[in-house]
Amino acid sequence: MVNHFLNTTEQNLVQGAWYRPESTRFCIWAPQRKCVELLYEPVGGTWQTMVLSKTPTGHHVGEISHLPAGSRYWYRVDGDGPFPDPASHFQPEGVHHPSVVVDHRFEWTDHDWQGVSPEDAVIYELHTGTFSPKGTFQAIVEHLDYLQSLHINVVELMPVGDFPGDRGWGYDGVKLYAPARCYGSPNELKSLINAAHQRGIAVILDVVYNHLGPDGNYTGVFSDRYFTRRHQNPWGDSLNFDDPAALPVRQFFLDNVRFWLEVYHVDGFRLDATHAIIDDTQPHLLAEIARITHECQPKRARIVIAEDPRNDRRLVLPASEGGDGLDSIWTDDFHHQVRRLLAGDHEGYYADFTGTLPDLVKTIRDGWFYQGQFAPSYEENRGTTPVGLPHHSFVYCIQNHDQVGNRAFGERLHHEIDLPAYAAATALLLCCPQVPMLFQGQEWAASTPFLYFTAHHDELGHQVTAGRRREFGAFTAFRDPEKRETIPDPQAESTFLASKLQWDETRSMPHAGMLKLYQDLLQFRSTEIAPRGTERFIELIDQCVVLLISGKTSQYLALFHLDRSIPHCQATIPKSLFHQKFAEFAMQWSTESPNYLMSPQPPEWHQDDTHLTVRFQRPGAIVLRCKAE
Repeated sequence: MVNHFLNTTEQNLVQGAWYRPESTRFCIWAPQRKCVELLYEPVGGTWQTMVLSKTPTGHHVGEISHLPAGSRYWYRVDGDGPFPDPASHFQPEGVHHPSVVVDHRFEWTDHDWQGVSPEDAVIYELHTGTFSPKGTFQAIVEHLDYLQSLHINVVELMPVGDFPGDRGWGYDGVKLYAPARCYGSPNELKSLINAAHQRGIAVILDVVYNHLGPDGNYTGVFSDRYFTRRHQNPWGDSLNFDDPAALPVRQFFLDNVRFWLEVYHVDGFRLDATHAIIDDTQPHLLAEIARITHECQPKRARIVIAEDPRNDRRLVLPASEGGDGLDSIWTDDFHHQVRRLLAGDHEGYYADFTGTLPDLVKTIRDGWFYQGQFAPSYEENRGTTPVGLPHHSFVYCIQNHDQVGNRAFGERLHHEIDLPAYAAATALLLCCPQVPMLFQGQEWAASTPFLYFTAHHDELGHQVTAGRRREFGAFTAFRDPEKRETIPDPQAESTFLASKLQWDETRSMPHAGMLKLYQDLLQFRSTEIAPRGTERFIELIDQCVVLLISGKTSQYLALFHLDRSIPHCQATIPKSLFHQKFAEFAMQWSTESPNYLMSPQPPEWHQDDTHLTVRFQRPGAIVLRCKAE
């Protein structure tokens, strides 16, 4: 795998320190700099200096024979410095300290691994630092059997590229090639991925290619061409992807894609804020990322997901149809409709959604809600038609790190509504044909919040804390400055610690009941209702969402009562409504089982020759197995 990066030419130079036992090759792009010196300290030796050779492409390269892995190094640029390597593979002392040469040889055992196709994906998003008490890659390995028993087949790691401090979400990363040292070593990340593959679980990385963090980004030391003022995004000047004089910038990020695929065997990517990746060239950077990902070991399934609010079908159209060729899009419309319906959120972007049952049904039926109509919070028209897009083009969730962590107190959906309604929303998510995604802990209705936390230096940290509290001033609940002061300080270690999952909860009610519900629903989804290629009939009947599912061995009728303003909900469904008549129905499962809730109120149902009637006492869901005439 590593040889791909070592056997390069001046036309395709890959930045970083590339170790081989016989020699280590160093490469850094600094086209406007006259002299780049490599300062290196062999393991057990003393610091030495070598002037790198400048190539016509502006790369500075050099090789050192028999340099031991683990040796430290950094660069001096035109006499200034020293500075760490922007393409460093590991920063054991932090992002402001020397880089380290890494031996990437590893005993992989996943040679027969075929990956997970987007059509079959059930995604579990997690944050390494808060997923376990230890907060490490190795600690995730200890929970892989749990995830396997939950019928999770894709783990999505929030960004692991190294960032300043010893805690953070990872979206302020500055070392895109270096696993964060607070989570573990390069080999420990490889061990996690290898162990996941052994259990049939794919691992995709959340990567940030739209900006770099404000602290520890040393790219400007080597070249001022990494960013351009021709384009602006929410973080300021855009990364320079479309300037002919800055092609190595584009290559730096595409090489990062290859690096994670080939050196770490990752199974794909979640691309952060793709709307902020501005590129006027063709093919677009996103299309190149998709092509590289899918062409790397083509017999192994890969997944590329965009986080993008534009509802732009071009992202997932194949290149042959003028699209970027990504597999899926995080589709927030479903989450926003559910959240407004169940929890009543109505400010900010929630103002764009009614949360009514008809609009929720339309969203599920089509894939997303906004298809070109005016969106008030955007102050413009939003979206394109989803007609013809396969179900796996849409990733659905009722929680994710943004929708929880960007709330003032990190409240999860089940903190805002009662468990019967939460169980109903869960059942809807997992019965829909779109790709479901869970956020760590939602499967047992975790009591812990997921807050925004950082560990910046004092000056930047104070700015982050003040800025976060200021942002919430636009919301009614936080117009009082004293109320804003109660928002947890992102810089406080207690904010981070409060976000760690409490695994002991899973052994007692009500958490154990929710976990059992998720286990049973995900088993039902993975073994019976066969998401790949199945069709769903969805209607709103008497204020109940009704879903007809074609399973592997039977057809199933699912009913969901989601409107908490209606104490009782009754749906009378004519059997003639469907393509074929059903002679009778049999109970499959209900969210109102004593296995799931401590005080269940099972829905009542009966049938005659022509109709099926179901009456709910409160929000819930029921699935019936259909027997045809």
